Amino acid sequence: MQKQKLINLYLQQKKSAAEIAKLCECSINKVNYWLNKYKIPKRSIADAVYIKWNPHGDPFAIKKISTIRLAFLYGAGLGLYWGEGNKSNKVSVRLGNTDPRLIKFFIKFLDEIYQIDKTKLRFGIQIFSDMPPKDVLMFWQKHLGVSSSQFYKKLVVTPARSLGTYRHKTKHGVLTIYFNNRNLRDTICGAIDNINDVLLELKPM
Repeated sequence: MQKQKLINLYLQQKKSAAEIAKLCECSINKVNYWLNKYKIPKRSIADAVYIKWNPHGDPFAIKKISTIRLAFLYGAGLGLYWGEGNKSNKVSVRLGNTDPRLIKFFIKFLDEIYQIDKTKLRFGIQIFSDMPPKDVLMFWQKHLGVSSSQFYKKLVVTPARSLGTYRHKTKHGVLTIYFNNRNLRDTICGAIDNINDVLLELKPM
């Protein structure tokens, strides 16, 4: 198998070894042999799965921060994820809160800075046992302006506690926003890990 052909199929077109084997009418073992022979690094299982579910590349594109408004949105969005996001999850962007204004702002951050497809956002809700699920769902759907199909059908129900400050804050439950994309999660976390460099880039000339 010619090296350039293999590079084109495997690295540029992102075809799997199985797909190349079928295309070239040979065994997967033979494809793997030539990948090793030409010292073409094989993708990890995680990378292979990612490409399978994102055949057209990343479902996001980073916007150039060209205005003060975008710089503020970018910095505030990173701060929100730094403080409220679930950074331990390795495969998706997740952030939970009780305040619809905060959730809407984070959606704006994802939409304007990373230009995501908002129809791919998913939402989960945690409620107390004395909350009417339909009312809670309608509240979040109305305030976020998203489709009911974007909400996970199963709500997490927690036994009701006594009234108090926290209980008052969660009268509409806790909503978690999900965007299931590992590369976007890594991109945002990378910006947070290098926040000093990010601040220098945003500094006015």
